[in-house]
Amino acid sequence: MLTDLHIVFLGGDARHLEIIRSFTDMDANVAVIGYEDLHEQLHEVQHSKLTKEVLRKADILILPVVGTDDHGRVESSFSSETLLLNKEYMSCLPKHAKVYTGIAKSYLKNLCAELGIDLIELFSRDDVAIFNSIPTAEGALMMAIQQTEITIHGSRCMVLGLGRIGLTLAGMLHRLGARVKAGVQKPEEFARAWEMGIEPFNTKDLYDEGVNVDIIFNTVPAHILSSRVLTRIPHHAIIIDLASKPGGTDFRFAEKRGIKALLAPSLPGLVAPRTAGRILARTLCQLIQDERSQNREQLDILAFSSGL
Repeated sequence: MLTDLHIVFLGGDARHLEIIRSFTDMDANVAVIGYEDLHEQLHEVQHSKLTKEVLRKADILILPVVGTDDHGRVESSFSSETLLLNKEYMSCLPKHAKVYTGIAKSYLKNLCAELGIDLIELFSRDDVAIFNSIPTAEGALMMAIQQTEITIHGSRCMVLGLGRIGLTLAGMLHRLGARVKAGVQKPEEFARAWEMGIEPFNTKDLYDEGVNVDIIFNTVPAHILSSRVLTRIPHHAIIIDLASKPGGTDFRFAEKRGIKALLAPSLPGLVAPRTAGRILARTLCQLIQDERSQNREQLDILAFSSGL
């Protein structure tokens, strides 16, 4: 249970509704900021504005999956107001408070480091990232089916990057009967693709490999699908870019060439928010409970030592 723990949610999307429900079920004191346009009722939750007072009470601050932008702005799917998390607000957090997000940009990392605040990036954990790759891959497949006039079975698909999302996606495509090749950089990724029955190639050869392809899925957070590479991509091809903004595609040049290129970050929150929220809620609850148990053990040791 999380009784007596004060948890503040600042911004978020549909995934966070599942996390909020999990915390209230565990008897935490929950306050939400940036949820005034939410049309459903959240039980046992305090709705608040972004104030210093509410942050001073926070044991835990939970931010959106991408914590802030490069200027401290926090996104909320349930508010039209601008939420700006600056040093003035962050310095109000108690010294023991922890900040949780999915991926933190430099602004948030630097701010937490300057103030000595613990920042936990959930997507840096293998378990969260692997579980989260499932709704991401399913969402990418859904987009591919919607945006093409061919079946996945028999299509010529390219997956750029064999990280946690790329591996899951390439495996799904292969099992659906697509002809899959994967752009990799490391020898172990090459070997893994080969073992899976997927044709690997080095991404430095992407210019030559893009000639005969129907669907490209990019997971590489770098400018990999440059204008030069796009000159080799067939006009009928579809690009689904899963990398975080701004993606790895020259979208302007793709449009100029008549290639449909779609930036699709944060797919789990769009296509399967309940599942994605449960993944995050399970991990958050476990981390917080482990932290509380560890703190209690330390207090017990101190109490025992002082009694000797």
